Amino acid sequence: MVIAVDFDGTCVSHEFPAIGEDIGAVAVLKELVDSGNKLILFTMRSNGKSPEENYLDEAVNWFKENDIPLFGIQKNPTQGRWTSSPKCYAKLYIDDAALGCPLIFDIETSERPFVDWDKVRDLLVLEEIIRE
Repeated sequence: MVIAVDFDGTCVSHEFPAIGEDIGAVAVLKELVDSGNKLILFTMRSNGKSPEENYLDEAVNWFKENDIPLFGIQKNPTQGRWTSSPKCYAKLYIDDAALGCPLIFDIETSERPFVDWDKVRDLLVLEEIIRE
């Protein structure tokens, strides 16, 4: 399955332009890949004109540093064969802004809510997207 994953508030706590704190995404993302799923980084981060504004590259590096392979960055690399739509095609989207995504409200970690990866993992196991 192809899964699009947001970054700030989803993989890390909200601290843009900095990279936020670990919120438990790494282990679950690795399980997704180990279960045969393909991840696309689908984020509002982009690179600016100066090296200090390489926000997208910093997010991509977070995946590399955590040994989480990406199938695509901002787009599905296969969709150009069958559509010209700019929307990233995936079967599943994990995003703190998505309706129904389980969130944690912990002011000590972030001023904004962020993804509850324990609950997301439970849902992924229930749907057999992650195999135990």
